[in-house]
Amino acid sequence: MTRYGFHASHEQIGPSRLLADVQHAERAGFELAMCSDHFSPWSARQGHSAFAWSWLGAALATTGLTFGAVNAPGQRYHPAIVAQAVATLGSMFPGRFWVALGSGEASNEHITGDGWPRKEVRTQRLEECVEVIRRLLDGEEVSHDGLVTVDRARLWEVPEPRPRLVAPAVSLPSAARVAAWGEGMVTVNQPPEQLRRMVAAYRENGGAGPLALQVHLSWAPTEAEAERIAHDQWRSNVFPEPICWDLETPVAFDTVAEDVSIEKVRTVVDVSSDLGRHRELLAGYAALGFDEIYLHHVGQSQERFIDAFGEHVLPALREG
Repeated sequence: MTRYGFHASHEQIGPSRLLADVQHAERAGFELAMCSDHFSPWSARQGHSAFAWSWLGAALATTGLTFGAVNAPGQRYHPAIVAQAVATLGSMFPGRFWVALGSGEASNEHITGDGWPRKEVRTQRLEECVEVIRRLLDGEEVSHDGLVTVDRARLWEVPEPRPRLVAPAVSLPSAARVAAWGEGMVTVNQPPEQLRRMVAAYRENGGAGPLALQVHLSWAPTEAEAERIAHDQWRSNVFPEPICWDLETPVAFDTVAEDVSIEKVRTVVDVSSDLGRHRELLAGYAALGFDEIYLHHVGQSQERFIDAFGEHVLPALREG
């Protein structure tokens, strides 16, 4: 049976408010949570970007939810440090934490001053990092010389059970490739037929573990307000690769998004004031085979969304 979670967007909400939001979400009936891990927001209008790993400790300690985080090892983060962070949370909160390991975006990684690699190099670097992180979490001493360098690293806190290393993917080639190492896959809402192909590409290439979907949505009591929220907060997030991966600053994203219409935003955000319509869309995603669906209301105020979906959407979805 599909379980429904809350997505905590660090780019849009400060950490203290976001901690209260995720606690509120648990009380309202959300079963899971996941969060982003950015150094910069996508837009100056979003205006936040706290350090996810500090926040995760507080969130896990003050709720009973299972959490996931999306992380990009290899440039801003050395893979041994990621492994240590994962191991610490896994040791403190056994069975309640997973991490999705991706190749990253220039908007977060350029801060190191190192060049932003080509896509194929980023993919190879990620795969090296995944292997390093897995071996460290399994208790090995690891040395590695490649696109990342590791010298005799060993974790002195080895978690049991080992947190899952989940593969994020947004395209069919990525879904097929990450099947080689993913202990689950997470993607974002797309047209149903494309999502069906994503699931098939992952499973048919040997991909194991749960399938998770992050759904960007905008709800408000009126259609005009739902549209206003989505257009204000998410119009910088409508661009396909390479734009979304290669732009470096919120100013750049805001510049290219100046003329983005609400119609374009609707291609990546499920916008509706009708809770019944949101139930239909979420039920349709669940029918595609997703084990976990994380709801991301793209507004900066979460209270009305949490209460409305907790009362009117989640119970109906569970009843089938």
